[in-house]
Order: sequence, then structure tokens, then C-alpha cells
Amino acid sequence: MTVKHVLFILTNAAEIGPNKRATGYFYPEVAHPYEVLDHAGIAVEYASPLGGNPPFDGYDDTDPAQHAFSQSQAIRRMAHSRKLSEVDVLDYDAIFFPGGLGPMVDIANDPDVKRAVLRAWNGGKIVAAVCHGPVALLGVNLDDGTPLVQGRKLTSFSNAEEDGYAKADVPFMLEDALRAAGAEYSSTDPWQSKLVVDGRLITGQNPASGTAVGEAIVAALTEAK
Repeated sequence: MTVKHVLFILTNAAEIGPNKRATGYFYPEVAHPYEVLDHAGIAVEYASPLGGNPPFDGYDDTDPAQHAFSQSQAIRRMAHSRKLSEVDVLDYDAIFFPGGLGPMVDIANDPDVKRAVLRAWNGGKIVAAVCHGPVALLGVNLDDGTPLVQGRKLTSFSNAEEDGYAKADVPFMLEDALRAAGAEYSSTDPWQSKLVVDGRLITGQNPASGTAVGEAIVAALTEAK
């Protein structure tokens, strides 16, 4: 059986906003999808705009998946993430953007991120993201000039969730920006799991959705054999 490969694309931003709130990727949004993919025998590799060791936020040692990831060879590999501009996303079967507040700083605007998303999408690959990770989709325009998200069903961290979490820190509300770009956005109650699959686009709303996103990536890769 041919092994499938997923590229996790992570933030390098360690702080956000006027109060310099500490941030990074949100730990369970890496650990939970990784657990699912690893169990399915899917290989995971890591990149980030700058390369190196991505900062993180939200680690909970009482969560078995997070604890296991913290002790894994995988996190040691992630500490040496490849620079995204030196990676060809077509070498992978899927790309995945974990959330956290960090992506709102760099993933939101990084030109290498936008090129990677477009190249993966045009190459027939699966594009997945969770929580604030869907900010990677903003500013990506298809060859005919239309936004990638226009008319596509998706979810992300909601306005209702941001209101109680980081409204004073983020540069914009992600739900509003996705809607403004033409996305068919939907969400569920704050902090409850929600998954949206629209063809090769897979999105999850919040940290509780990480496992579901991982399962959807596995299902999509299994179908693509």
C-alpha cells in the first residue's frame, strides 16, 4: 500500500495584537489530527513560513493525545519544520493548517502560504484547516480571479467564539472576512465540534473539531486511492 503524506503548515508567530498576547499554533489542533492520521498510517511532515520550531499555545497535559504528541518523535521533527518556500506541496496528498491565534498574524498574509494553497488546490490535492487555520484561504484567487472560498461551504472560528476569546487581539474577525470573500460560512454553538466538507476542502470550527478534521482527511485520502 502506498503511504499517503500530509503537510501540516504552521505559524511562526509567537505574539499577536496591541497587548502582545503570547500565541502560536493551538496545541490540540496539531495533536488531535496527528493522532488520527498516525493511527491510519498516514505520514505527517511540517512546514512554516520561516521554518524552524513553531511556537505553541494551549497545551493541556491531562489530554492523552496532547501528552503523547509532546513525547513523540513527531514533535521533534516539527521543531525543524521546513521553510514553506522550499517545499513543493504537490509532493503531498493533502495540506493542513492548524489554528491558534498565530495564523492571524502570518498565515493570513504570507505570499508563500497563498501560493501553496493555490498550487495544492490546482493540483487536485486536499486542503484542510481548523479554527483560525482557514485564514490561509483568504486572498487566494483562482486562475479566473475569483476567490477560492467564493461559493464554497466552510467553517472557522466564529464571531461568537472570538467575542469571548480574542476580539481585542485579532486584526479582524475571521468569520466576517470569509463571508465577505463569498464563502458559504456556517457554525455551531461556541466550542462545540463542527466539520464541513465541500469536495476537497475540509474545515473545522474550533479546537473541539480537530479530531473530526483528521478523520475527514483520512476518509478523503482513503477514497482517493
